[in-house]
Amino acid sequence: MKINILVSSLFLGLIAVSCQSKDQKLPIIGEKEIITRQENGVTITDSVYPKIPSFQFLNQDSTYISDKDFDNKIYVANFFFTHCPSICPTMQRNLLQAYEKYKGDDRISFLSHSIDFKYDQPSVLKSYADRLGVDNNQWQFVTGSKAEIYGIADNYLVYAKEDSTVAGGYDHTGYLVLIDHEKHIRGAYDGTNDEQTQQMLKDIEILLQEYKK
Repeated sequence: MKINILVSSLFLGLIAVSCQSKDQKLPIIGEKEIITRQENGVTITDSVYPKIPSFQFLNQDSTYISDKDFDNKIYVANFFFTHCPSICPTMQRNLLQAYEKYKGDDRISFLSHSIDFKYDQPSVLKSYADRLGVDNNQWQFVTGSKAEIYGIADNYLVYAKEDSTVAGGYDHTGYLVLIDHEKHIRGAYDGTNDEQTQQMLKDIEILLQEYKK
């Protein structure tokens, strides 16, 4: 499995920072852009962080969903494929922990993007969701074109690629990516690692508290 070492180190470093204090907000992940503007003769400097862009994908119920379905809530996103023989089963079982903990809580959703745009059509995704035990619309499984799925993976800072030399024919990283109300990345966790999965559950609580204020 190919891993982007630079991004991986960034994620792990920021996760460590977020654990220092219960009162500390989670960091916003991504390279910020410094923008200056003039207002009433005064130069104002703003820091603008990257956001997940608008999207529209077909879900397991053959219904189109978009970024608007995740407005005013936090969500955890990842990238997988249904016949993955390597990291996906563990990653999805760990994400299932979060789904089961927050099932029925409309403050949080889950979004799994299939990177197998050829095979993972809605009926396949539906069967997969049923086998996992997902029985409401809080966890969406989506498909799209290669350009759409792989393009948005870049925005989540997740590596995804067709690769005939690896088992299953697709290569990707197993991050579970925590997104806030403003569509900023606030955390990313190795979905195959139990310790990081537990850290994600703790960080979800921190982020939910942020929106209680």
